[in-house]
Amino acid sequence: MSYYVAHRLFAAHDRALAAQLAHHLARKLGEDHVFLPFCDTDEEQLVADVKGRRLFELDRERLRSIRALIAVVHGPSPDDGVCMEIGHAAARGVPVILLTTDFQEYSATPDGPRTHFPDPLLDALATRIVRTPRLAAITQPSGTSRFADFALRNQVQVQQAIEACVDAALQLPAPTKSTAHVRADSTVYAEPSPYALSQHPLPDLVRCPSVTVIGPTRFSAGDPLTAARQDWATALGSDRIVVDATGPETPPGAALLIGAACATGLPAAAYLPRSTYTHAVSREPNRRNLMIQYSVDALLNSKEEVTAWIGG
Repeated sequence: MSYYVAHRLFAAHDRALAAQLAHHLARKLGEDHVFLPFCDTDEEQLVADVKGRRLFELDRERLRSIRALIAVVHGPSPDDGVCMEIGHAAARGVPVILLTTDFQEYSATPDGPRTHFPDPLLDALATRIVRTPRLAAITQPSGTSRFADFALRNQVQVQQAIEACVDAALQLPAPTKSTAHVRADSTVYAEPSPYALSQHPLPDLVRCPSVTVIGPTRFSAGDPLTAARQDWATALGSDRIVVDATGPETPPGAALLIGAACATGLPAAAYLPRSTYTHAVSREPNRRNLMIQYSVDALLNSKEEVTAWIGG
């Protein structure tokens, strides 16, 4: 069983950071015990009739048999593909380490309880959080410029984060069997988007008399971590899940739930009334991160489609 390193794919520095982490982990465990997406799916050279779907299938296949997942999560907009992978692992009882060098913390109100990530569900699902938020001190300045010294402080900070993450990975507990959730018939968990109009949250868009619609509680709770765990249990115990994927990328909570649904076979749909297509060389156009697009059972374009899917 391998360790899966989840990371944002779309910039060289993100891929380089993940590669450094995978390299240091492989030095301890052996290369055959570490899986690095993009690198190990040979994304630039892969040829397939529907390349995006094939990449999804390769990553999903590996997710089904991993020892642990280590995810690099930075900033106020966590990558939706990474969040999908975190949700998939967590739903299966696989230990999850979240690595961040973000120096910000997050809260719903100025004085509210803080979390390490913008959605408390990420904090709640983590087995371990490795956080190195401050620039590293350097004992040997470069002597060339203050900019070179600043770059060196960042490089050392990243190195310290990687070392701490590898140490945490080697101390992880064994995977547990995922909890069997008793699903409530005719119950739908509806996850709104923080980017949607506040007066039209997704639960209020659903109008189906025969279905009970339940929304999240964590965003207004006094104890957001406890509420996040309850939201997770409620979602996985529902008959189906619908998420609002509105935004520059699928919101973290929605992506986490999509991953969980993919792992457990729970029907899930994404409400996406308006989207931006992404394009990559030799890959079909994707309406979202391909891990999102191919994980859901349906992409819904209107309120009427949402109601029809829920009622069906």
